[in-house]
Formats: sequence, structure tokens, C-alpha cells
Amino acid sequence: MPTERSAEISPSELSQIVESVFESMLSLQVGQCEMPWLPGGDRLTAAVHLAGDWNGAVLLECDRGQACQFAGRFLSMDPPGAVDDVVRDVLGELANMIGGNLKCVLTRGIRLSMPSVVDGSDCSLRIYGAEVRERIAFRSAEGPFWITIAILKPKRPGRFLIHKGNQSSRDVPC
Repeated sequence: MPTERSAEISPSELSQIVESVFESMLSLQVGQCEMPWLPGGDRLTAAVHLAGDWNGAVLLECDRGQACQFAGRFLSMDPPGAVDDVVRDVLGELANMIGGNLKCVLTRGIRLSMPSVVDGSDCSLRIYGAEVRERIAFRSAEGPFWITIAILKPKRPGRFLIHKGNQSSRDVPC
């Protein structure tokens, strides 16, 4: 049975998964691009966590307007004018679909968490004990977005840390 160290995903496999999810669920052509990732205050980040023989997370990050466009396409309706629970749910579901396809590629015995979405200006999501394994930028008609694969280092429990500006942070076990 594969171990955490031997279960890997290649950038080309990840790209195929993302392209397939966006084509089938949004009727949207996406492709890898060379767009550097920089922290942004106008973004939403959806995350799903994978646990079992491989432990890590999949993050989908895009700007707020793009998330609204994705929601409109996903639900076959006019895009919402502002981020609301429907937009957050759609972004979480897209991350969930990418994570579900990813777990099929990795190894058996992986469980997938419910999606979570970080929304707000000057917020960031950090998974303690994890390292970024892949971060790939994609471009669509709606603009660039990023998919990040973080893997938990063996023998270290993962923790979330959500930063909000200069306020104190909340440390939540995952």
C-alpha cells in the first residue's frame, strides 16, 4: 500500500483534473499559465482537506468577482452581483470536486473533509504543519486563479490559522 511519501500528484495530473472540473461543471476552458501568486486582499480561498494514507489540502483561490462569475456559470444563471453564501458554496464545491478527483489519483483510504471558504479582505489561510507541494496558476475567460496542494509533514498534526489584518488570530485544529 502506498505511503504518504510515495503518493504523489504530478503537475500534469493536477492540471488535467482542474481542466476537467471546470469544463464539465462550468463549461469553461482553463489552462495553466505563468502567473505569480501574491497574497491578495480581494480573494476567496476554498479548501478541502484529505486525510488517510496521504494528508494534505487542496486550495482554490480566486478574486471575488471571479467567484461570482463561477457561481453564475455553475448554476446556469446570471452571476450574483456580490459574494454571498451561494457564491461561497459554489467555490467550496469546486474545491471539493478537485479534491475528490485528486484523492482517486493518490491512494486508497483517503477521506475528504467538508469544504471551508475564507472570505474577506486582508485574510489568509495557513495550514500549520503543511508545506506547499504545488501551486499552479490557471487562466480562464474570467481571469487567473490558483490551485495549491499542501501536504502535511509526517507526524505533525495540522492546524488552521486565520489572520485578519492586525487582529489576533484563531488557531483551530483540523
